[in-house]
Amino acid sequence: MKFRTLGRTGLEISEISLGTWAFGNNVYGGVIETDAINTIHAGLDMGVNLFDTAPQYGTHQQDGVAEIVLGKALKGKRQSVIVSSKFGRNPTIENGDPQFYKSRIIASVDESLKRLQTDYIDVLFFHSPFSPNEIHEDVWEGIEQVKRKGKVRFIGHSISQLSQTENLAKQWARENKIDVIQVVLSLMNRESEKLIADLQSLEIGVFARECLANGFLSGSFTETTKFPKGTLNSRYTREELLSRIHQAKAFGFLKRKDINNLPQAALRWVLDQKGISTVLSGAKNVWELEQAVLASEADSFNYEELEKAKIVLKHNFEAA
Repeated sequence: MKFRTLGRTGLEISEISLGTWAFGNNVYGGVIETDAINTIHAGLDMGVNLFDTAPQYGTHQQDGVAEIVLGKALKGKRQSVIVSSKFGRNPTIENGDPQFYKSRIIASVDESLKRLQTDYIDVLFFHSPFSPNEIHEDVWEGIEQVKRKGKVRFIGHSISQLSQTENLAKQWARENKIDVIQVVLSLMNRESEKLIADLQSLEIGVFARECLANGFLSGSFTETTKFPKGTLNSRYTREELLSRIHQAKAFGFLKRKDINNLPQAALRWVLDQKGISTVLSGAKNVWELEQAVLASEADSFNYEELEKAKIVLKHNFEAA
């Protein structure tokens, strides 16, 4: 495993990190707790030292299921890893109303710490504000309080609705309010490239997520794949599914001797983009994580390969 510096935080993080969304609910089909814990432990053995989670990674009945799983898996190992979580969205909140205000961040951090069985969070992200109007000004007082008490080390912005919130990220970065951003970036969605470039002069760390385009770059979907009701990809029409599957196949030319399959190629491509600090793997099991880690060990793509990857993309596909 290779490591990179997370922007101005100075934290040394693994190129491949583990996102735990799948451990909290059935969004990708569900993962039993023992398998999730085994995957986290295997990740540690492979050199993964960054784990990303959130209160939102739960169910309508329970917030932060993934945080609970991660807390169990990291018990006794907390000092050797970096944990990021989020605030502002909870699955138990009716209508999914955002909660980006002082009292909620203070309570949310305490709730997360209890679930994670730790006394601090390395990076706390705003969880996908959809517009600046969702942010209450007193949230910064709350942030200052949790940082002053040592409960949170650094602040980040996990970005959704890019066109509505990228200027917010730029403003916060300029004002030294955030240290890290988390963005969607994959062979099939490159909308965040300009934002990443714009923030490099400010030494903002970058987590890249959805790097396998919600599984379409996993190489496991075909024209006959059917997604169970309630899973993330079940929302697409047949036409949209075929469009995504055919686009993914077009990137097959990126496979080579040291890159055995499409997922490895997709993750290697993200690692080769300027400004990226880490790639968040959404691995559901040990094998998937092993395959992701191999992308860190592979050689970078050359100029010709990267240029062809630009040409092959027909358009940016909508993120989750």
